[in-house]
Amino acid sequence: MKPLPPAFHEDVRRRLRERAQGEGLDGLLLLQAGNVTYATGWNFSVNERPMGLWLPVDGEALLLVPHLELENALAVPGARVRTYEEFPGERPPVLWMIEEAGARCMALDTLDASLLAPARASLERLDLVDHAKRERAVKDSAELVLVREAARFADLVLERLLEVGGDIVQQGGAEADLLADCTGHVRQILADTHGEAFQGTKTGITASIHSGPRAALPHGSVTNRRPRPGDPVVAGIGCHLGGYHAESGVTLVLGEISTEQRHIMEALAEAGAATVHALERGWPCSRVNEAALGAIRGAGLGHGIRHRIGHGMGVEGHEAPWLAPGDSTPTTPGMVFSCEPGVYRPRLDGWRTIDTLVVGPDGVEVASRFQTRHPVDTRTLGC
Repeated sequence: MKPLPPAFHEDVRRRLRERAQGEGLDGLLLLQAGNVTYATGWNFSVNERPMGLWLPVDGEALLLVPHLELENALAVPGARVRTYEEFPGERPPVLWMIEEAGARCMALDTLDASLLAPARASLERLDLVDHAKRERAVKDSAELVLVREAARFADLVLERLLEVGGDIVQQGGAEADLLADCTGHVRQILADTHGEAFQGTKTGITASIHSGPRAALPHGSVTNRRPRPGDPVVAGIGCHLGGYHAESGVTLVLGEISTEQRHIMEALAEAGAATVHALERGWPCSRVNEAALGAIRGAGLGHGIRHRIGHGMGVEGHEAPWLAPGDSTPTTPGMVFSCEPGVYRPRLDGWRTIDTLVVGPDGVEVASRFQTRHPVDTRTLGC
């Protein structure tokens, strides 16, 4: 297994040029970090200094970067490089990029509102449209190979937690100790398996573990709280491999699962099944979200819903399309989504599972396998 080759990104740039030509534009100026990475394969440091990629309908791609990134940019195949001195600069870098492109009509994927008037003044036509978003939404077979492998490593973190988590807690371990052990263990496996081949790409593990009342925080910092018997332990794991992201997550119980807890866990499973059912039918993203959350409401747990059912994944951990209200994008083969049903009860507990779903021509593939391998009644940590 290897990172995506330069030919993949060359093809991306070709398709984006075709979109620009079809819209009657001279080209596209990509400013969003994920779009630049998608079109070049360059996983650069994202900070306040704008990075741009100009894709003319005719001619070579042009990377427009701060001078301190010169050498890194020169190593990117298929693009010339020009640099600006520093940010914020006497001239805003994005306006400099527009001038360097030398075009009359272009589309930008994002633009600070304060720059809109001067940008429009320097062009005959300015479209604020993210043409890369549609291309990124549907992955090809090479991208899906990386997503599946990333999902496998995310699963391995949960397998480690299930295997040793109970012992760690019995020895006085806290959330932070659980996190350090399971992520450290799998990071080493990831490095041994793919480290050499994937040097220079975005590859690694991210994770969070929350327990008891703190599990009611969908996002929160990992602490030195020691889980107690009967507590839910929510683990959310992300893995990047070669710049592509996948997730796996589960809620385990320290000790025996109560009747009430089983009811919540089964409701989350129903929400996951409803998500798969809706995706298989190509429903719009917003309708998928409503169907999934409807399963939680149907179990009498609607008061515990705090977020959408999921989001797209690819070169970014969170990217369009969104399984959420307001996104009418039809779901099609090649799309990759997280499915994250959750029930949160402030000051009491929280519950969430996460699967990586790949929409295919003949159904939905659950790329993360932990929940499939471990039914609800087996999701316990000894205490």
